[in-house]
Amino acid sequence: MSDTVRLEKTAHGWRGGFTAMASPCEVLFRNIPSALARNITEQVAAEAWRVEKKFSRYRDDNIVAAINGAAGQPVDIDEETNRLLDYADSCWQLSDGMFDITSGVLRRAWKFDGSNNIPSQKNITPLLQRVGWRHLERDAGCLRMPAEMELDFGGIGKEYAVDRSLMLARQLTNTPLLVNFGGDIAAWCGDAEPWRVGLEGLSEGKIAGRFLLGNGALATSGDSRRFLLSNGRRYSHVLNPQTGWPVMDGPHSVTVSAAQCTLAGMLATLALLRGAQAEQFLQAQSVRYWCLWGDRKNATAAG
Repeated sequence: MSDTVRLEKTAHGWRGGFTAMASPCEVLFRNIPSALARNITEQVAAEAWRVEKKFSRYRDDNIVAAINGAAGQPVDIDEETNRLLDYADSCWQLSDGMFDITSGVLRRAWKFDGSNNIPSQKNITPLLQRVGWRHLERDAGCLRMPAEMELDFGGIGKEYAVDRSLMLARQLTNTPLLVNFGGDIAAWCGDAEPWRVGLEGLSEGKIAGRFLLGNGALATSGDSRRFLLSNGRRYSHVLNPQTGWPVMDGPHSVTVSAAQCTLAGMLATLALLRGAQAEQFLQAQSVRYWCLWGDRKNATAAG
């Protein structure tokens, strides 16, 4: 494993790096021996790869493949999978059905590759019949999903891996830590100086602002890398599962700070799904956030 994990010295400690979930991943340390930093990075990487292997929709040998390929038959699920499904159910209920992990099937119509290839309604409508969390049945460690529907944990899997990784790392050291998986972050510093975290702007490599992050997490949802452009309109990859179409009037990105990365990620996605009402939604949650609106406006607030 050490061949796939990098470790480099920084001005204040160490940075461990690896790749998982199609994202650059890092663990930052302060005041820690290099051998311990490498050991923790390797264990964090192993946990990230475990979560990816178990819950990725791109594999054919995991629980997601078993559920999606069951053709309507019941599938036994373990405790961890059941907990994630419980969380997905909470997201679905809190969002009035807008956060739906069965909506990933809509990707068959939409390819957010920066092109101008907007699908027709006739390609979208049949897929809507295969979306609907309410159609799943769960009972005593068993899940039954109607045939031709699919689960996609992409909206919560990376944030879950971040939270798991920070918890694991904190069992191995009491020094300040920061876990960053492609911009989804969880940190702990105790009473020490908080971490300074840059927020990516609308252009790659540009910094739009900075957060001071002590003990908590950040997650970002947006269309800076996944979008379509057609007739001067930008189509976000954030899809309304009830219509099958992108949410068009929301910010380009939303970053939220919360106690856990899973919670921050859920709130960021729910805010984007609210469109023009994104900031009003976040203000009601009493959380720190940052919205990037492109040419319309920039806004930040603390709850």
